[in-house]
Amino acid sequence: MIDYLSENLWLLWTLVCVLALILEVSSGTFYLLCFAVGAAGAIVSSFFGIPLWAQVLVFVIFSCLCVFCVRPVVVKYLHTDRRNRRSNADALLGREGVVIEPITAEKPGYVKIDGDEWRAVSKDGSNIDKGTIVKVVARESIVVTVEVAVKED
Repeated sequence: MIDYLSENLWLLWTLVCVLALILEVSSGTFYLLCFAVGAAGAIVSSFFGIPLWAQVLVFVIFSCLCVFCVRPVVVKYLHTDRRNRRSNADALLGREGVVIEPITAEKPGYVKIDGDEWRAVSKDGSNIDKGTIVKVVARESIVVTVEVAVKED
């Protein structure tokens, strides 16, 4: 078995390449894709019959070139809206929810947004009844500020 693999190192590099591609699909970071490119370079070099140490060197060189030269360009063009994307609780801004506990000027109520309950206060201090559809306009810590959503027909 060892003799067969040492004579057909392209099989080992193909396995590395396929494994890196499969893992890249689950991670999406484009790092493992660079290792797949390095393994592809090693596959080509193995067909020329160069020794294993040189194939490993080709793998390292191609992988590094891909990580430092190709990956930044790919990430830049695939993630163009990165600065505009809101995450975590900031993603609530502009979302609509339903009042599950009335909101009054004296006491905050609760709003259900996408299955999560948030403490809510009214934007203008008015009372908002249970069952009213509201829109999140601001957030302060774990308390959202809402206003009655206006439906456009």
